Amino acid sequence: MATDADTHLLLRAFADELARCEVAGACTSPGSRSSPLMLALVAHDGIETWSHLDERVAGFFGLGLAKTTGRPAVLACTSGTAAAHYLPAVIEAHEAGVPLIVLTADRPPELRQVGAGQAIDQLKLYGDAVRWFFDVGTHDATPERGRWIRTLACRAAAVASGQTGGRPGPVHLNWALREPLIPPTALGDDPQPGRPDGQPWVRFDGPGSFALPDLHDAIAGRRGVIVAGRAADAAGAEIARLSQVLHWPLLADPLSDARTGRTAIAHYDALLRDAGLTDALGPEVVLRVGDLPTSKPLRQWLASLDVPQIAVGGPGGWADPDGRIGRVLPGGAVTALLDSAPVACDAAWLASWTSADQAAARAITATLGSDLSEPQIAAQLADRVPSEGTLVVASSMPVRDLETFAAARDAPPRILSNRGANGIDGTLATAFGVAAAHDGPVAVLLGDVAFAYDLSALICAKRHGQALAIVVLNNDGGGIFEFLPLSGIDRATFEEHVATPPGIDIADAARLYGCDHVLPADLPAFHAALDAALASDRTTIIEVRTERAANVALHREVWAAVSAAVSG
Repeated sequence: MATDADTHLLLRAFADELARCEVAGACTSPGSRSSPLMLALVAHDGIETWSHLDERVAGFFGLGLAKTTGRPAVLACTSGTAAAHYLPAVIEAHEAGVPLIVLTADRPPELRQVGAGQAIDQLKLYGDAVRWFFDVGTHDATPERGRWIRTLACRAAAVASGQTGGRPGPVHLNWALREPLIPPTALGDDPQPGRPDGQPWVRFDGPGSFALPDLHDAIAGRRGVIVAGRAADAAGAEIARLSQVLHWPLLADPLSDARTGRTAIAHYDALLRDAGLTDALGPEVVLRVGDLPTSKPLRQWLASLDVPQIAVGGPGGWADPDGRIGRVLPGGAVTALLDSAPVACDAAWLASWTSADQAAARAITATLGSDLSEPQIAAQLADRVPSEGTLVVASSMPVRDLETFAAARDAPPRILSNRGANGIDGTLATAFGVAAAHDGPVAVLLGDVAFAYDLSALICAKRHGQALAIVVLNNDGGGIFEFLPLSGIDRATFEEHVATPPGIDIADAARLYGCDHVLPADLPAFHAALDAALASDRTTIIEVRTERAANVALHREVWAAVSAAVSG
């Protein structure tokens, strides 16, 4: 529960970051709800403030500041129609490409739409006239939230300035503020002090400001890792080459197209579950390319590292929920680094990672054996779909198994998954769309719930004459939910409302839509069915029957075996 001091501590950190980002100054207007915003801005020696009687004048005054200096000007007002009076200046800034950071105080959620005074709907108040809108909410003043609030300030300044791509313009942050609106006498310490060198929490190197020698200084000879995720701006082959040049281990999500070459650490998801190993293999710097991978152990490990983390490009979103990124580089940074021959670190660093990965691979192979299990199927698909093919993976347990169990390949197939919103809906339809635009074979891996959800997409096989190799893991329910604590509390409720067994006959579904159906009894039979389906001109459904509880036990057995292997 947030204390009276928490909001003021976080606002003080936010104002500190605005100053580090060298904003042009701040314009305030009178009001009660905006008192915390005003006090934080006025109290900071690095922010010059101007008081205005009304918000329309304040908005255009700020516009003049920003136009003259070329740096973002900050506007801060109270809730209600005060925020609406900024609209003319916001529209002008939008049309003219002028950087503004608009901070509007708002009632907290419990005082919205209940008849509270001076409360209007301020969410996306300026519509498409702002480059970015964010409703800040209320938060505890923890170190994690401190990192987040500092990152928020840096992002606001960078987006307004056009440093993240696109044209400069206004940004709108809406602040829900609870009483008491005046800070306590003893405010306490900053939960997350700013960087000791006076630099912003996040530094953005745009295409015009990218300093290659400075980057060399940050990575030269250091023990680092490269983390590559979906939609990486750089080609997968370039990311792999850079890791080889630097002698850095490459932790690449299969969706990145970079899990290839001698530096690829295929089993990082299993390795990073071992606390002793994560302590022993702590890097001095992290280079992150593209989205965050799916792996929860990897995400937790990155959040725990108190070392410089540098991001390169990305698909346009912001992949840093823990506020650890300190520098953002343009998408061409990987190519620039390769062309400039950076200094590599000692080979022993990479060897420590690859030896652990090899030990993990042996432990996984021994534990899985030759049984038809869900991890085994994911590993086999990653290995047997040809290089010219595409593997579409459902965004649930299948994509996680692929990340954990797929080995690195010299020439892997393209791997796709709907990980933007992470839903299982539309997996089959997506795969048919891929097949329509792709000459090579297309395979899809999904569970029976995702299969049932998108069953009508199978009509594409007949109507459009498309061929897919569809592998359905039939465990009669949502297998990923079996890993949740809820699965062991109220089993009847869990089965009915969470696992939701579809109870469909997949062979009947195949006949209904004119698809071939195969039910392999063992691994050799699965290999034969997959190879035939990939070569066929018809859609084939390969049904692999598994059991949810056994799947959970197998995963835990694998993790224990990997931990024992790397400890030894």
